[in-house]
Amino acid sequence: MPPALPRLWLMTDETRGDAEAAMATLPPGAAIIFRHYGAPHREALGAHLHNIARDHGHLFLVAGDPRLAARLRVDGFHAPEALAHRIPLARRLLPRGLVTMTAHGARALTTAQRYRPDALILSPVFATASHPGAQPLGPLRFSALAHTIDLPVIALGGMNAARFARLKGSRAQGYASISFV
Repeated sequence: MPPALPRLWLMTDETRGDAEAAMATLPPGAAIIFRHYGAPHREALGAHLHNIARDHGHLFLVAGDPRLAARLRVDGFHAPEALAHRIPLARRLLPRGLVTMTAHGARALTTAQRYRPDALILSPVFATASHPGAQPLGPLRFSALAHTIDLPVIALGGMNAARFARLKGSRAQGYASISFV
């Protein structure tokens, strides 16, 4: 059985935000999704950030690579929408791990229903600097989509505490951001 879902989720990014500084500001029990896909020493960096996350009482998930997640013995795996097909491997390698998936619209919800992650990160709710020009879902469409799937939903995209409060009634159980600092 995977751990309970956190309310706050940090999505690390190679070009934006400072993961270490953000982890230090988050309360214990937050989740960190380690992306840094292009980092030259991704495994070493992942191990380093995993240690910091553990010291702060955070869950730590590796995005995109279930084998790396298993080698680092982290708390779970995160599948970007295009890599949802890796969820079954992640379930075998991390049988007690938390598995999440990102979805960017209605079509991805079908994929999520097929692979059954423990939580779905639905994005972008609001306009965000990390995806300039992407059409945000907005609170109403986010809520409508969240109500069509029987999975816990985490909001991503231009999120902060005030915007999360605007999603009351949407079924959002938490929110994610690249930068909490």
